Amino acid sequence: MSTVARRLEQSILDLLEARGPAKSICPSEAARAVGDEGWHDLMEPAREVARELAVQGRVVVTSGEKVLSPDEEWRGPVRIRWP
Repeated sequence: MSTVARRLEQSILDLLEARGPAKSICPSEAARAVGDEGWHDLMEPAREVARELAVQGRVVVTSGEKVLSPDEEWRGPVRIRWP
């Protein structure tokens, strides 16, 4: 895992911890925390880190109320929350 991916992973987990068990975050929040002004370039890497965390069962990724499979293609906005 690259340094940026590790930072994104830690950012996702820290943001979720700060929000609490009933709340979710957007991958863009982690991208902004890690990338400052260049955060747009980190959107896809943030989604990929979220996917890996979902594969590990550490987070759940949703679109609306639907839980998304980490094995399927994701379209549109997604949210990340604790399982």
